[in-house]
Amino acid sequence: MAVIKEITIPDIGDFKSVDVLEILVSVGDSVKVEDSLITVESDKATLDIPAPYAGVVKEIKLKVGDKISKGDLLLLLEVNESATEKTDTEKSVAAPASVSAPVANNTDIPTKIEAPKPASTHPNGPSAAPLAPINDGRFRKAHASPSVRRFARELGADLGLIQGRGPKGRILKEDVQSYIKQVLSRSTGGQPGLYVAELPDIDFTKFGETEILPLTKINKLTGRFLHRSWFYVPHVTQFDEADVTDLEQFRKDLNKEYASKDVKITVVAFLIKAVVSALKEYPRFNSSLDNAQENIILKKYYNVGVAVDTPEGLVVPVFKDVDRKSLGELAKELSEVAERARARKLAPHELQGACFTISSLGGVGGTAFTPIVNQPEVAILGVSRADIKPVFQEGVFVPRLILPLSLSYDHRVIDGAQAARFTTYLGKVLSDARRLVL
Repeated sequence: MAVIKEITIPDIGDFKSVDVLEILVSVGDSVKVEDSLITVESDKATLDIPAPYAGVVKEIKLKVGDKISKGDLLLLLEVNESATEKTDTEKSVAAPASVSAPVANNTDIPTKIEAPKPASTHPNGPSAAPLAPINDGRFRKAHASPSVRRFARELGADLGLIQGRGPKGRILKEDVQSYIKQVLSRSTGGQPGLYVAELPDIDFTKFGETEILPLTKINKLTGRFLHRSWFYVPHVTQFDEADVTDLEQFRKDLNKEYASKDVKITVVAFLIKAVVSALKEYPRFNSSLDNAQENIILKKYYNVGVAVDTPEGLVVPVFKDVDRKSLGELAKELSEVAERARARKLAPHELQGACFTISSLGGVGGTAFTPIVNQPEVAILGVSRADIKPVFQEGVFVPRLILPLSLSYDHRVIDGAQAARFTTYLGKVLSDARRLVL
């Protein structure tokens, strides 16, 4: 049977006439024992007042800015009568939540009442804060209640990087939520991602001999960009295969014709043409999600990036308006651009504006992999090495050259059925070379 209990301010030590800084619950909220109900502050410290029972908040009897003392009425709580049998009144709970409530696995969170420190000043607000692991020293100095500290820890947000908008610059729960939303909505910026905890520094020399190999500039830039894309984009990879037996024979025949022109037709040139055909058939793959994540921007042009392996690292030159170019023109441009990429002679504009990216490992090997979406694009095609496989046709097994396809996509924009249709269509185009010249 449910009963209404009056929850009053418990004995919280020498605190008298303290200010109510935050009300952490609303009418109708369900609370558990030791859940924080309000945050109060004196000139000495800040603490949360916990719930002595589990129940549902029926009415709140104070507001932010009120001054309260021991015994003042806090709220009315509807509780199960059996839950109150272990104690006579709510006054049996004498310790504030920041003292008695356990914080799971967060051993570095202070377990005593913490005196407030001056708030950090960040004129530009949270949008100017770099994304970084939580700095414990900076975190401890932030002006926030224990419940907000726990909330920030759970989300991996560094309070030292958040501008408080509460009384005296206090960081409120809403400030943390706003900061997280801004971080997640940004598609560009500094170091990627929010972290739950810093990675430990490990001295590998105690296990054996080591050598330090500095990352190249390209390695650093690519690593940060790919990390950010992996963090922000919900990746899914669709695996498929394409029968390129006829296409390979057609490619060899074309190379005989182009031999006098010093142009070599590669599989990648065919892939670009096939991808353009698929993008026209399924325009959602030729799009980007706007920064507000509310609209899909469909592109009416066809620029394809092609990953190139260089001694310094991976670069992705962009081939513009590929729908207007012939196989021969694409093959020649691919060769010239790849050579300049390896010589580090690409201009910045040659690395911008892609709608879709192709990453081919066919010259190396492998059967499948998960390429990372090149944000703000919404999909990327990975291609592994083609191999001869037995295919059952008209009652017999025949040898066919099979090309593995790995399509990674942004699940916010593309669903699994669309991805399957895309790779199926792509396979049909690649299996019939005539489709590429129509």
